[in-house]
Amino acid sequence: MPDTPLSPLWKVGRVVAIVIVVIAAVLFLVSKLPGLNPFREEEIDRSGPVLLQSVKDLSQYHAAEGNFQVVVDLEHDVTWLPDVLAGNRSLFVAAGSVDAYVDFARLPEDALKVDKEKHTVRVDLPEAKLDKPDIDQRRTYLYSQERGVFDRVSSLFSTEDQQEFYVMAEQKIAAAAKDAGLTARAEKNTRTMLTGMFKSLGYTAIFPADKT
Repeated sequence: MPDTPLSPLWKVGRVVAIVIVVIAAVLFLVSKLPGLNPFREEEIDRSGPVLLQSVKDLSQYHAAEGNFQVVVDLEHDVTWLPDVLAGNRSLFVAAGSVDAYVDFARLPEDALKVDKEKHTVRVDLPEAKLDKPDIDQRRTYLYSQERGVFDRVSSLFSTEDQQEFYVMAEQKIAAAAKDAGLTARAEKNTRTMLTGMFKSLGYTAIFPADKT
């Protein structure tokens, strides 16, 4: 019985099936051996060298730290136009910390008064200060944003700047740090640290506030 010739459609289907099998095999090998992938993505760092601009000696004792989180709810409204056409509202989540420190560089020459007979040291400490908020980039992000039609179109031709959100977040965190009592805690912790240090030297630390 003579062999039945294959139809052209069957021949095309067999070629397609072979190609699919070959592609699947190649993809499997590439997944197991990424080095074989000729189209793999490479990360190239073209940043310039880090430049040292200044060096300064630190004389601050950071005695307390507060961690904060704030949600900045900022809306830009356009008068006489509905929100669906113009304007935007953004929710920006920011997290950061604020240090409270005592600057020993501000101590006057007579800040320490030693009484060798009584083995006491009188310490006049300056008031504690708050450092600038340190925003944690890994926990800070734009949560959501609602924009009108005009704002959506204009965003296609400009790069979004989030500096406004960062500035507002820093201001709010700085204000919260003032109300958190960090400076009082820093002064207390500094006195505790100095008391222990002078005690190890055989002296008792006296602070003016202790006599009030």
